[in-house]
Amino acid sequence: MVNTNLTTQNEKLREVGLELKYTEDGLTLTDGKLSIMVDFKDMLPRLKQSNLQNEMQVKAARIKGQPMPQKIIDATAGFGEDSLILAAAGFDVDLYEFDDIIALLLEDGLDRAKNIPELAPIVARMHFHHADSIQAMQNLDYLPDSILLDPMFPSRSKSAMIKKKFQLLQKIESPCSVEEELLNAAIAANPKRIIIKRPLKGPFLADKKPSYSLEGKAIRYDCFVFSRS
Repeated sequence: MVNTNLTTQNEKLREVGLELKYTEDGLTLTDGKLSIMVDFKDMLPRLKQSNLQNEMQVKAARIKGQPMPQKIIDATAGFGEDSLILAAAGFDVDLYEFDDIIALLLEDGLDRAKNIPELAPIVARMHFHHADSIQAMQNLDYLPDSILLDPMFPSRSKSAMIKKKFQLLQKIESPCSVEEELLNAAIAANPKRIIIKRPLKGPFLADKKPSYSLEGKAIRYDCFVFSRS
């Protein structure tokens, strides 16, 4: 369980006009107009096996010639969507989320998913850690096959283009300010591959050029490939 008191968190959230509250659907973050929660049911259509093979994060993370399950770390889990897709594709995923509010929402979503027959076997491959992934990657007792990084990037200039999730989250979470430290910690963990999710036209993380990139309509995955004996 996330070791965080809801009352204490709401005292902090009220300073930015937000509140965490339980509804009949689950834990919700709201400003009174917009509301967000982690609800993996909405992603069920994307989790069909026929669709998973076309997901960019699956293409980027899967190491050819290596049997599943492959072990991947999602070092910036957020709302867990990427991890859910990877777990549905057969990966074993360690999710790390440092922010208290996002961690509460994510854990609530994972707990509810365990009671949904279509999602239960998928989230069983998702292992959640409310922790700083930079520190965690420095103290692993195993070698991950891949590491996924998706640090929050600065907002676009036209706020109307930002989804409601980011409109609320940007009130509590700033763009990543430790990009180089995050990438260096991932490299030091000695994976075979590092995958970095970026906006399509965004700069390379920490200005480091990847081995190659996979591009979609709005995002791209920068992939670093390493040899490991």
